[in-house]
Amino acid sequence: MDAPANRVAWEPLTPRGVAAFAHARLGRLLLVQFIVALIVGSGVAWLLRDCFFPVVTSAIEQLPAQGQIQRGRLEWSGSSPQLLADGSFLSIAVDLDHSGEVRSLAHFQFEFGRTNVLAHSLLGYASIGYPKGWVMEFNRPELSPRWGAWRPIFLAAAVLGVAVYLMASWCVLATFYCGPVWLLGFFANRDLTLKGSWRLAGAALMPGAFAMLGAIFFYGIGTLDLVHMGFALALHVLLSWVYLGVSTFYVPLIGEANVPMNPFPKGK
Repeated sequence: MDAPANRVAWEPLTPRGVAAFAHARLGRLLLVQFIVALIVGSGVAWLLRDCFFPVVTSAIEQLPAQGQIQRGRLEWSGSSPQLLADGSFLSIAVDLDHSGEVRSLAHFQFEFGRTNVLAHSLLGYASIGYPKGWVMEFNRPELSPRWGAWRPIFLAAAVLGVAVYLMASWCVLATFYCGPVWLLGFFANRDLTLKGSWRLAGAALMPGAFAMLGAIFFYGIGTLDLVHMGFALALHVLLSWVYLGVSTFYVPLIGEANVPMNPFPKGK
């Protein structure tokens, strides 16, 4: 299970590829991590664009010509309760008194009441009050063009936001994991410094991100539901732990890392 000492670190999908980052430069690890983070962020943006944003667009088109949220209250001129838009992933409704008459099987439901919004999901619900110091338009003529203009910006922000979050979380997790990785490498007689353990730990987190990207894709096409996504979230953490342990044994043994490869093997 020993990797060649001169192996170039470029792919984090196999234990051997992850182990190569232990002796790579920090800049190479950060570059590969950033590329992977952008790919995952693009997957999240795809999910929003194809599964959630169309419902928001439909809901805005159902809004009346007049409506506003001011002084912490919704001024609504349409009928209530009213289901504005409904889909498999998202449902948006107006129920001024939260009477419970609007039902939906969507994974996430937002119900606008007179003074707050109720957000429903598998985990329960949360009540979000309207800011009393804000004036927000809640009508079709105002929101429709704004939504059309801001939608691409929201998608770009999703990509960058996910990328920044992943880069930051990988940095923190690698700091926690590098100690056990170094200890395992010490007992396995591997050429692994504490800095190298940190780089290996950072690389070992990327396969789990690819696993979550696959889960996002299957969730978007309807193969997985929220329960399965919860299992996928747990499994992607376990996958990272597996890569942490297995990849350590692909790091060269002490004394082998700096030994040049013999271009003339015996018998040749």
